[in-house]
Amino acid sequence: MTDHVDAPARAVAQWKQELPELAAENMLLIGRLKRATALIVRELEKVYGEYGLTEGSFDVLATLRRSGAPYTLTPTELFSALMVTSGTMTTRLKNLENQGLIDRLPNPDDARSMLVRLTDKGKELIEKALFPHVENEKRLMKKLDLKTKTSLEHGLEKWLEVLE
Repeated sequence: MTDHVDAPARAVAQWKQELPELAAENMLLIGRLKRATALIVRELEKVYGEYGLTEGSFDVLATLRRSGAPYTLTPTELFSALMVTSGTMTTRLKNLENQGLIDRLPNPDDARSMLVRLTDKGKELIEKALFPHVENEKRLMKKLDLKTKTSLEHGLEKWLEVLE
């Protein structure tokens, strides 16, 4: 055990003391995952903020950019890729459109829907932010050895298969 504050371990120990019959072991993994997620998001948002982006706006712009030219997707493709609700996606798209980072265009294949396209301004911004973002991710992972990273990747992949 390291000298950091392990709140999930402390919570499980307290439950074992207070309600020994409570099977609280799974709280440890889930609690640590939630704590790690919160800490990671906080660190990622620092870099996003340097470019005037939020986690949500970064994700939309990055998804459009990695889709390849012409950097255009339907809103459904976007919210499916980002695993957010259509309402959340609508708000993000309005904000990005107001900033001139995306355009919403009529869909020539379906008159009832629109397409979302990355503008030149949006492409330039996401390309500026991507390299520092990747360096930040590298920094966050640098103290984990390859075996630990691989184990986490495989374990989370299996868990996601079960959950999804």
